[in-house]
Amino acid sequence: MTIRVIIVDDQAMVRAGFAALLSAQADIDVAGEAPDGRRGVELSRSVHPDVVLMDVRMPEMDGLAAAREVLNPPAGVIHRPRVLMLTTFDVDDYVYEALRAGASGFLLKDAPPADLIAAVRIVAAGEALLAPSVTRRLIADFAQQRPAPRKGPALRLRGLTPRETEVLELIAKGLSNQEIAGRLVVAEQTVKTHIGRVLAKLGLRDRAQAVIFAYESGLVTPGDATA
Repeated sequence: MTIRVIIVDDQAMVRAGFAALLSAQADIDVAGEAPDGRRGVELSRSVHPDVVLMDVRMPEMDGLAAAREVLNPPAGVIHRPRVLMLTTFDVDDYVYEALRAGASGFLLKDAPPADLIAAVRIVAAGEALLAPSVTRRLIADFAQQRPAPRKGPALRLRGLTPRETEVLELIAKGLSNQEIAGRLVVAEQTVKTHIGRVLAKLGLRDRAQAVIFAYESGLVTPGDATA
């Protein structure tokens, strides 16, 4: 299946470079480009991409506001693509808010080409891009800036079984499915089943939102993140 992608970034050279790289992949089709968040939202609703590559800082409408509109469309708009934020270290808090809004992860703009291609495929497959160690550190930084645990998320934790709670905690610490399976001495498919149940019970879209939920509920604290 071909993955339809749009690129939303205010720098023409960045858009051109990403478009050339992704278009060269047999399974990826660049369906369009936009120079700002507002036109990115309009483009997303007209071409129905699978993945939106969204820069954080742009004129007219920044990437955070655009991600919210794309991921939480008005009544009557059914299509909801996956959003992959493009960022640098100096806009971490924006990325945290984007993850809370439903973005499937983020990628540093100076990442190697192979990482960009892999990120698009991972996000298109419904996974969250939260595996690299750099992401674990950034998530911990985001959480450290947040207020005390919220009562709502903490109460929702009660609906999980002890094993599901344990799996959620390990996800938030940055472990992959394979690493969680090794830690719990279970099959990787069993881990996937637990994750599916956690997401369903908590009403979460993907792994990225699960990480945010774990921090906001107080299940995990910044010092718990693995290196």
